Amino acid sequence: MKKFIYGSFLAVAIGAVTLSSCKKTLEEYNPSNFTAATLYTKATGFETLVNAAYTYSRFWYGKEEGFLAGEMGTDIWTSAAGDPYPQFTQYFNFQGTADPLPLLWNNLYAGVNLCNTGIASVAAVEDYTPAQKTTREAELRFLRAFYYWHIVETWGDVNFTTVPTSGAVTEANRTPVATFYNQIFEDLKFAVANAPVTATEYGRITVPVAKAFLARMYLTRGMNAEAFTLADDVIKNYGYALQPKFVDLWNMGNQKNKEVIWAIDYSTNLANNDLTSTTFPNGHYRGSNNGHMMFLMVYDQVNSALLARDINNGRPFNRYMPTLSYMKMFDQANDSRFKGSFQTVWYANKAGTYNGNAIKVGDTIAYTPNATIPVAQQSKKYITYDLANVYGTNGVPLQRKFMASLSKFKDSTRTSVAEAQSSRDAFVIRLAEMYLIAAEAKLNTGDATTAATYLNVIRTRAAITGRTAQMQITPAQVTLDFILDERARELGGEQLRWFDLKRTGKLASRIAALNPDAAVNFKEYHLIRPIPQTQIDAVTNKTVFKQNPGYN
Repeated sequence: MKKFIYGSFLAVAIGAVTLSSCKKTLEEYNPSNFTAATLYTKATGFETLVNAAYTYSRFWYGKEEGFLAGEMGTDIWTSAAGDPYPQFTQYFNFQGTADPLPLLWNNLYAGVNLCNTGIASVAAVEDYTPAQKTTREAELRFLRAFYYWHIVETWGDVNFTTVPTSGAVTEANRTPVATFYNQIFEDLKFAVANAPVTATEYGRITVPVAKAFLARMYLTRGMNAEAFTLADDVIKNYGYALQPKFVDLWNMGNQKNKEVIWAIDYSTNLANNDLTSTTFPNGHYRGSNNGHMMFLMVYDQVNSALLARDINNGRPFNRYMPTLSYMKMFDQANDSRFKGSFQTVWYANKAGTYNGNAIKVGDTIAYTPNATIPVAQQSKKYITYDLANVYGTNGVPLQRKFMASLSKFKDSTRTSVAEAQSSRDAFVIRLAEMYLIAAEAKLNTGDATTAATYLNVIRTRAAITGRTAQMQITPAQVTLDFILDERARELGGEQLRWFDLKRTGKLASRIAALNPDAAVNFKEYHLIRPIPQTQIDAVTNKTVFKQNPGYN
């Protein structure tokens, strides 16, 4: 009998708390042959369950599959030359057989099941105090809501349960989206009421984390007054602060800063990030953050005699590239966020000659400006890939190897040129998003004046020195499309874009207007993704649990 994947795996992990940079951090890894019956009645054992429940976030945040599901198939990204999954980026023959789907499905549901197990078991833990039981239940309820949000937005009215399962489960249910959200709200309200205000272990759920995510959920469901109230509360009452400069956010030495509300904390000891684990479903591993590779052009193919692959410039997988429309969203004269997000200059790391010119180490060898430069004005000392050399007039890329590259996730602290793993934390929620939520919620209730006020806070931070006045907007300028452009400038690449466009009802229209690669194939049924075919094949009640409409 085939197993229904979501309920067939019970994860057990032992968490170790270590000291890093004088702060406690939550480390997770998996050993073990323990069972719930023998392990979870004691505090020591139950701690392993709670720590394990956090680990499933690592299959999405900072991972290629999560970038695919959270950013691709939108208005701001398209396929670069190294993209192996045009099903996501361009909706090309998108079906349930698409390779990344089972990894996301299996691990999100395994995370839910582990949370269900813990919530059902926490009351019986013998050596917890009542307060400890409540705190751990709050964490598990938050994580269940977090995983269910990814599931319901990605796949729609699929299987739902709050009851833990183990062994073979061969039937699945179809549960309305509203039921998912009722549970999400119930769990998050419990977390808000019962989580600690602060945590000694970095990465654990706290009251402001729960409030921030609940604000996102309220906005998703059109509950604008509630979304504004919570976002404003997080902004004002928990000690968070925007970084002085946008670019400061991406400094590897400044990851645990006051703008970060919640992050996936990847260890500087890469071995602790479980690169080779075989204890998770289907032998998949978590590993560290690999976002640093996904958005880089193949700079080492520009001129290998002058520019070889190195640690500073990164390991270029060349998976994704910005759309022309995304490039045009940036006001480079006033807004620092293009320069703070993208690399446009590459310097020679070997001496030689180019076009008869002597090139020293450190001289410019490649330039990818967000502009069109007349050929007569282009330097003969280096290669220029301006917008006219990257995109056609219709926005379709003319070539997909050399372009401005998202640099937010680069990591020059990697130990070798070939290192695929990064200890960079993956920011899940940061303070700037709260300002954007507050602005959108106010706009949705007809208050463009307050919306502009909140937008101007993050635009002030983004202003190039001396250009603050030019970055201020008026209420008349605030539209939903303006806010989506602002979210793209602020949050591009941070695994939210697909959800933003779906939430606002703008996925279809903005793809049609701004992403010609995806527009060719996009259909309305792509508003939810196909269920993995392996899952469809595994269930026995196939007349009830069918593939999502539109897919084979």
